[in-house]
Amino acid sequence: MSTPFPIAQLPRFVQAWLPRRWREPPLVPDRLWRKTLTRHRFLHALDRSEQQRLRELCRHFLVEKEFHGAHGLLISDSVALAIAAQACLPLLHLGGVGQAPGHDRLQALDWYSDFVGIVVQPGAAVAQRLVTDTAGVVHHNREVLAGEAMDRGPIMLSWASVEQADAGAERGHNVVIHEFVHKMDMRRIELGQHPGGAPPLPRRFLGTGSEAQARARWQSVMQPAFETFCEAVTMAERFGAETPWLDRYAATHPAEFFAVTCEAYFVNRQRFAAEFPALVALYDGFFRPGR
Repeated sequence: MSTPFPIAQLPRFVQAWLPRRWREPPLVPDRLWRKTLTRHRFLHALDRSEQQRLRELCRHFLVEKEFHGAHGLLISDSVALAIAAQACLPLLHLGGVGQAPGHDRLQALDWYSDFVGIVVQPGAAVAQRLVTDTAGVVHHNREVLAGEAMDRGPIMLSWASVEQADAGAERGHNVVIHEFVHKMDMRRIELGQHPGGAPPLPRRFLGTGSEAQARARWQSVMQPAFETFCEAVTMAERFGAETPWLDRYAATHPAEFFAVTCEAYFVNRQRFAAEFPALVALYDGFFRPGR
């Protein structure tokens, strides 16, 4: 009498093509999971049901993504899970792209379905940039990066920065969340466009009745918060006022403001709420609908 072939024995790349409901992704070992939670206090602070949901998201995330270590960096199970857990944190209470949460919570992984590769550098990467000024002169610049998200392409992360996640939480820093939130912001933009700091919003977002109303509601909160932060950065740089708590890089563009503020929202909610009370309500409406 024959027995069905165990799906769990299928290679990772085969499981990645199966519908999630048919998969049997490898289990995350208890010891490794506890170690990951202990090393990241903002993950350890989740309640038990949230931790269980995060663990399940990680199992499927690790099937769907391919990790590549650059310059000889070994991608151990510990490295991969640390990145997966932080990347999946923003998805905990979401539905699919632009959808309200439904019965199938694994649909939240669709936010990251436009790419597969995650390149992990041992330290910061140096990128060569071509910048054209207002006079039409092209400048060659070198930019040091802790991470980078490419539209419809891979994500690059510096492991040296990822390792500092727990310590960085005090300052609201988290490079993994930053880059993966950029990916969320890039959904439904045209190829070549720059994200604007507004991910696709679900219908009835904060009681709105249409997509246009939802985006208007989002911008009505985000734009003044961004302008206030930019003013605070300017006052600190030019007039010696108190330096803002968040990284001043958030003042460079609305998309960076969204990514930087999301870092803080997830890893240091208490301080973030004190600094950006209006954004807490907005982000709760998006990342924690109905809670």
